[in-house]
Amino acid sequence: MVDEEIIELFFERSEQAISELDTKYGRVFHKTSYNILKDELDAAECVNDAYLGTWNAIPPTKPNSLLAFVCQIVRNVSVKRYYMKKAIKRNSTYDVAMEEIDACLSSASTVEDEVETRELARIIEGFLDTLSSENRVIFLQRYWFSDTYSDIAKKVGISEKSVSVRLSRIRKKMREYLVEREVLV
Repeated sequence: MVDEEIIELFFERSEQAISELDTKYGRVFHKTSYNILKDELDAAECVNDAYLGTWNAIPPTKPNSLLAFVCQIVRNVSVKRYYMKKAIKRNSTYDVAMEEIDACLSSASTVEDEVETRELARIIEGFLDTLSSENRVIFLQRYWFSDTYSDIAKKVGISEKSVSVRLSRIRKKMREYLVEREVLV
């Protein structure tokens, strides 16, 4: 079933929308949540919570990309659960990925209001447009989906070391890009 038909089922308030969504993208949602939480049961619960959030959001929202829309909800629910359950403990994969990217985004001044956050998102999107397609996939797999270096290497067909080196170069390039645009001082 195509995304537009699934969205129509949501607008008709048909429960089949959830099962079609799960059939089409359930594995992607579960993997995204699991990469953050490292717990099968928590990941399954977060995906179910995301389905409820999707049910409540559509309608009135009519997303352009159903996968991206629901993935955002899954990620938000999972990150919220992660911080709730792991406030003291360290989840190495997710923490390490966030620490890597945080070094590029940290600055003396913090992004405090929604307008500045949207501007930063726009600038980062502009940066992603400067990357090759393969580097963009590597960046998003690591920092959006929290995939490990070995998972990324398998998907892209390069060595883990190459993934590590590319991510290091991308972070350096991103930092320079942000400095040029006066986001970082």
